[in-house]
Amino acid sequence: MTLMQKILINTAAGLITTGMLCGLLSSCKKREEAVAADLVEAGYEMTSADWFRASRENNVEAMKKFIEAKFAKDTKDEAGDTALHAAAANGAEAAADYLLSRGLSVDIRGANDRTPLMAAVMGDKTSMVRWLLRQGADPALKDGEGFIALMLAVREGRPDSVSELATYHREDLDSALLLAALVGEHEVIDTLTNYGASVYARMEDGRTPLMIAAENGHAEAVKLLIEIGSSRFSTAADGKTAADLAAEAGHSEIAGWITRDPLPDELALESPEQIAQSMTEFVDAAAPDQPATNIGEATGSAAGAIASSDAVTDSPEVAVGSTAASQAANRPPSRAASPSPTIPISGETLSRPVVRRTDAARAPSTPSTTPATTPEFDMPPLVMRHYREREVPIQIRSVREKTASIGISGTSPREITVSEGEKIPGSRLTVIRVQRRMEDSKLNLGQPMEVSAVQVRDEATGTTREWISGVPASSHDPVALIEDSATGRRYTASPGQRFRAEDGSEYIVSDVRPNQIVIENAATGAVQTLPLRGPRG
Repeated sequence: MTLMQKILINTAAGLITTGMLCGLLSSCKKREEAVAADLVEAGYEMTSADWFRASRENNVEAMKKFIEAKFAKDTKDEAGDTALHAAAANGAEAAADYLLSRGLSVDIRGANDRTPLMAAVMGDKTSMVRWLLRQGADPALKDGEGFIALMLAVREGRPDSVSELATYHREDLDSALLLAALVGEHEVIDTLTNYGASVYARMEDGRTPLMIAAENGHAEAVKLLIEIGSSRFSTAADGKTAADLAAEAGHSEIAGWITRDPLPDELALESPEQIAQSMTEFVDAAAPDQPATNIGEATGSAAGAIASSDAVTDSPEVAVGSTAASQAANRPPSRAASPSPTIPISGETLSRPVVRRTDAARAPSTPSTTPATTPEFDMPPLVMRHYREREVPIQIRSVREKTASIGISGTSPREITVSEGEKIPGSRLTVIRVQRRMEDSKLNLGQPMEVSAVQVRDEATGTTREWISGVPASSHDPVALIEDSATGRRYTASPGQRFRAEDGSEYIVSDVRPNQIVIENAATGAVQTLPLRGPRG
């Protein structure tokens, strides 16, 4: 082939290639113009504003046209959000699914460093919150202000979103409850307590949710917190009650609700059966889709693992551990006037009532636990469902011979004197013993100090209790309602309770706290905690 022939061939090939390229470009241009025309026909322009509108409106077909026309899927608006944030905030699940399929991250950051999950919370789109969690959205991420999605849901008053997120944040529920009390979201308070948030939670300065709600004038929150068991008589680190804080903030009406004169039932000692019944009713009311049978029906051991229970001849005094949520963290425990009766966890020798749920299929899975020591700690799949402690509006002032000086809280606080054998006015409580004695106390750095002690008996229930000076009077020891997740049976447990497992190992309920119960192997000292998971947990 001559040189001229080669030149002619290369020139012809170049002309062909150029012509093909021009044809392709013309075709592409026509295609883009056609897509743009289709968008116009559908009511959209090829603009960022309309891209976000298509996402909000859940118009996947229009979004496909944008992408076909080479529109950038990760385009952000002036605030910094993506179309995925817009879809999430508007409950546009199909649009969100399409964007994820195109490669957008489910946790892509937007305005104020928020994720689409947070956008769904802010938009009050509960089904979208649920859907994003199922797609792997991380609920532990924080926005630019340091809020996780749960806290945003609390702050914005989104109880349904709180319900979706609560199970992902067991360790944050008490903090969430304190925030709900601060902003006065009573429906959120109701939801959080149903999932295990404790009304006994405390700020670092000792304020409870009731104190915070009262101080900030949130009437509905105050009413609800009192209704679900918040103590009206607890004090913060500075000695002030919820009523004191409300009055100082100018909320006199709320202070009046809190400081009302005690009702007869508040000057009473419940029987173990009444306590178990009350706790069971609370759990069932909070989880109506999980009905329970009548008290006392269940028999048999918990998960077949605990076969017998030894009677406790003397329940040891247990110091309540220092936890952020514990009402008793900085005070010595109250003591019973006589040895506390056993509250067995096993079934055959139950001396206190239990309940069996009829829908065992709904029972929750085995809770996660945190062994603190070795060897391995084998326990049945127990879940802590509820916690209860109840203070009474009585303070033991002093004792002289056989007569005690007692303060009774109320609208008009009273100081009375009562002797052995006499009833406390306005109650069914009879004073059966008055004494002074030396006792070790946290208040005195563990050194012996003299205290005044008054033992009373409830004439209706026969229950006895001892109250001592310097310690808030309570109607019973802290009690936990425990549920066997394998059978749905429920049991009550208090500090000092002992029981045996099938293999003969002996265990002790060493502590019952607002957010967990601590169980110890008597032989090895190994301990395990059962976290509070709430009625719906």
